[in-house]
Amino acid sequence: MAALVGSNQDGKALASTGRSLLLTLLGEFVLPGDGSVWTQTLITALDRLGVREKAARQAVSRLSERGWLEGTRIGRQTRWALSTQGTEMLTQGAARIYGLGSEQRIWTGQWLVLVASVPERDRNLRHRLGRELSWAGFGLFRPGTWISPWPENENVLVPMLDRLGVKAFTFRAELGQLGSGPELIAQAWDLAELAGAYRRFLDDAEPLMTLSPQGDDAAVSLAGLVHRWRRFPFLDPELPAALMPADWPGPDAARRFSELRGQLNDPAIAWWQAIEAEHTDH
Repeated sequence: MAALVGSNQDGKALASTGRSLLLTLLGEFVLPGDGSVWTQTLITALDRLGVREKAARQAVSRLSERGWLEGTRIGRQTRWALSTQGTEMLTQGAARIYGLGSEQRIWTGQWLVLVASVPERDRNLRHRLGRELSWAGFGLFRPGTWISPWPENENVLVPMLDRLGVKAFTFRAELGQLGSGPELIAQAWDLAELAGAYRRFLDDAEPLMTLSPQGDDAAVSLAGLVHRWRRFPFLDPELPAALMPADWPGPDAARRFSELRGQLNDPAIAWWQAIEAEHTDH
């Protein structure tokens, strides 16, 4: 299971492991509960995941500074509660993480086309625009021209462009007699890397299918599983199934994730609640 926790899509050590794993713990254990947690519970859980105490405390402090956590001193301990902002962000993230691959959307055959030009000199804005459009499921078809097979994504697009201050045009289109949907996808998205990431996830998760972890092993396995999976909603544009290769691994990976999370959830929650109770009694 260490592979699920300790490597990213490039196979290198995660640069911000402490903060990333803390967000995973908050979303998986704290958000579904009463929204609060002892500092020592977080430190204990992060230690099981290979994050040292100093880095764990720094991660908690930084999320507090960002307004995601609010601390209250109780005796010699601190009880952290998710703020309104933290709750909203984690709830949105959970919907996207657990919703990936959960249902097949019906494609109408229409494409949403965005034409947005940002001056070459404004590289920071160009980078932000490209990153946010990618996260929203758009593919770069040509410089300044982005496409999505889901016209309803315009509802996300308009406020995004307003916030960034980018002027643009949008229109809807269908392919004519020339070209095909798969050819269009191949020009706008590089799916080979994503397919490889899905297959690595399936390979790394395979050992859990024959194990039944308990206690902190279950919690570590669950956190590692979710931590590794949570990047896929930002990588996968969820293109129409009719346009994807027959051997596309995305659906298999989504099913595996759901199965394993269901298997690990109860023993992991039981361990978390026991640690919380232990620190509550001190």
